[in-house]
Amino acid sequence: MSRIAATFTALAAKQKTALIPYVTAGDSNPHITVPLMHSMVAAGADIIELGIPFSDPMADGPTIQLACERALVHKVSLSNVIAMVAEFRQRNQTTPVVLMGYLNPVEVMGYENFAKQASAAGVDATLIVDLPPEESHSVLPIFKQYDLDSIYLLAPTTNIPRMQTVCNASSGFVYYVSLKGVTGANTLDVSAVAKRLAKIRALSDLPIGVGFGVKDAETAAQVAQIADAVVVGSVLVKMIEDNIDDADKIINNISELLSSMRNAMDSL
Repeated sequence: MSRIAATFTALAAKQKTALIPYVTAGDSNPHITVPLMHSMVAAGADIIELGIPFSDPMADGPTIQLACERALVHKVSLSNVIAMVAEFRQRNQTTPVVLMGYLNPVEVMGYENFAKQASAAGVDATLIVDLPPEESHSVLPIFKQYDLDSIYLLAPTTNIPRMQTVCNASSGFVYYVSLKGVTGANTLDVSAVAKRLAKIRALSDLPIGVGFGVKDAETAAQVAQIADAVVVGSVLVKMIEDNIDDADKIINNISELLSSMRNAMDSL
C-alpha cells in the first residue's frame, strides 16, 4: 500500500479528514523548506504538497506567482526540490509528499529520469497542472512504474464525461478545485461544493481533496465535513511573504494556523 493510500485508510478508520498544506519549495529561501515541512507535520499535516518553482505558473494567482519568483531568485530547480524531499525523508518516512507544478521542468529532466529520482527520494505523487489525461498516455506508465501516483484536478465547470476521464487517470486522490479562477480566489460555497463532490463520488472510489478558498479554521472545518482532504495553500504562502526575512516567525505562524485548522477539523 502506498503512503497516500495508507494515510487515507488510517484517517478513515478514525473518521478524520486529511489536512494537506501547500508551500512552494525554496520560498522564501531554500534553507527554510525542510524545517517548515517537519513543523507542518508536527502541527497536524497529513500530506504535504510541495510546489516546484516555475517561471510561468499559469494556474496560480499573484501570491503563489510571487512565491515562485522568490524561490527562483535562489535558483531552486526541480533537482533541488527532489533533494529537499530526500532530506525530509531522513527524519520522516511516513508523511506523503506530493510535488505540484508544471510540465516543463519535468520534461526537461526527462520523464523517466524524473520519476526515478523522485521515487528514490521519497516522493509519493505528482500533480502536474498542464498535463491533461489526454496527453499523458506516454507519461503515466512511467510514473506508475516508479510507484508515483498521479493526481488530477477537477473544476466547478468540469462536465460528467470529463470527470470520468480525469477520475480514470487519477491515483492517490482527486483534487477538486472549489472555485473558478486561480489560486487565492475568495468566496467558498460549501453547499455547492458538496453537490459536486457527490457527482465525483458516483464516478470514483478515490479520496477527494478540496482546495482553493480555505483560509482559516472555520472554512477548513466546513470543508472537512464534506471532503476526504482539506488543501490549504495561498494563506500559508502569504504568511511567508509577510515575514520574508524571519524564518522563525514563518514557521511559528504557519504551525499555529495549521494547528487551529487541525483542531477545528477534529472537533466535528
